[in-house]
Amino acid sequence: MSAGRRGGATGAVTITAMRRRHLRGVHAIELAANSHPWAQSLFAGELALGELRCYVVALDGATVLGFGGVMYTGFEAHVTNVAVDPGQHRRRIATAVMSVLMDACVARGVDDVTLEVRVSNVAAQRLYQQFGFLPGGIRPAYYREPTEDAIIMWATDIAGPDMVARRAGVSVPEGMRLDPSLERPTIQP
Repeated sequence: MSAGRRGGATGAVTITAMRRRHLRGVHAIELAANSHPWAQSLFAGELALGELRCYVVALDGATVLGFGGVMYTGFEAHVTNVAVDPGQHRRRIATAVMSVLMDACVARGVDDVTLEVRVSNVAAQRLYQQFGFLPGGIRPAYYREPTEDAIIMWATDIAGPDMVARRAGVSVPEGMRLDPSLERPTIQP
């Protein structure tokens, strides 16, 4: 059984806002996916910041399959984390999570989004490139266990016509649904 699996799985994936009730599943994935994981209390603290953050989960029934979050800093946002249960890779769950996060940033009026990714994590770099992120620098020895540099990536002018067109091809994958409580902005190219 994979990190986030437990009873109630149906095979259908829903993207919804992260709530406290999801934290045990989120933390299980965090422990499995990251060599220096966040504590469950850190996720709880992030949720307590309300409007300054946006965190979502991918669910199969009550089972957390993946999650991601951004923090807003004025007209910029920072992707704090994106992780998927290792047993659920290749289902495009991270794509769905990133799509919702980027739409949330546009709805919030964010111009530019940044993130860090391990130099060795080529799959994640490719995912982020689909959303218009480009390398902008290196943070030496940013990651621990193992120590590794981070690539700083930026997506700029995310509401501009070029970025809207780029994201149109990588929206929430077919077969996944958004919880109606998520406000999905209407974006005109």
